[in-house]
Amino acid sequence: MSYGIPAAEPSAQVPVCPRHPDRPSYVRCQRCGRPACPDCQRAAAVGFQCVDCVNEAARSTPAVKTVYGGAVAAGKPLVTFGIIALCAVMYVLQLLLPNDEVFRRLAYANVFAEPRWGQFEPWRMLTAAFLHSQGSFLHILLNMYTLWIFGQALEPLLGRARFLALYLISALGGSVGYLLLTPLYVPGQEPAGVVGASGAIFGLFGAMLLVQRHRGGDTRQLWILIAINGVIGFVVPQIAWQAHLGGLITGGLCAAVIAYTPRGPRQGLIQAAGLAAVLIFLIAVSWFKVTTG
Repeated sequence: MSYGIPAAEPSAQVPVCPRHPDRPSYVRCQRCGRPACPDCQRAAAVGFQCVDCVNEAARSTPAVKTVYGGAVAAGKPLVTFGIIALCAVMYVLQLLLPNDEVFRRLAYANVFAEPRWGQFEPWRMLTAAFLHSQGSFLHILLNMYTLWIFGQALEPLLGRARFLALYLISALGGSVGYLLLTPLYVPGQEPAGVVGASGAIFGLFGAMLLVQRHRGGDTRQLWILIAINGVIGFVVPQIAWQAHLGGLITGGLCAAVIAYTPRGPRQGLIQAAGLAAVLIFLIAVSWFKVTTG
């Protein structure tokens, strides 16, 4: 009778990370129990969780929103700083490029809103808001300082996307105000170019005024600020007060849409539709002006 040699017991299987099968991982996720290598571990309240569980929890957690429906963004007002940086870059390009190349290509004049003259370039109504007069550094300095002050207040409150939409539509509204309140292009005359972020800045004035009223805050200082800047537009030559007025009204309309939309699951959709309506209104009144004026 022969006796066989007993087979050796199989060794315990070494746990490996599901994301990196070549890495032995003895630390397990506190949530799903799977092994996780050091690159896939995320610190939790107790122990570690794997990156998949952390991402799943982030997707299932409702986003924190401001009272006006925007996503809460911690840290610096990036949209405000981005606009300031863009204006600064454009100002440097205006200084460096010869023959006023940037001004000639991007500044706004009413002739560019009228298709009949063959120079229909309506995007200038927006691009002009990112240029500034080369005659005085004070022009861009004051505009950017005011943008910095109001941007730090409005951007966190509205959310980045809503603040950006408010700023851009207000900038367009400034050009529309200039179009509506100044004569159209006369053949043979040199069109006067208009540049500056002032229309958009006045849009922030109007938005802050509406937001303050909606929140029950004191608006007296804002009214004084708007009145002083409005008077300056009439007293100081070569300031387009028409753009200031257009931006102020447009900013107020945009802020009214954002502030007075009822909170709920469709708040963002209704606000987007309202802002689109303001944009369509600006396009419609501009078209009416150039076709009937």
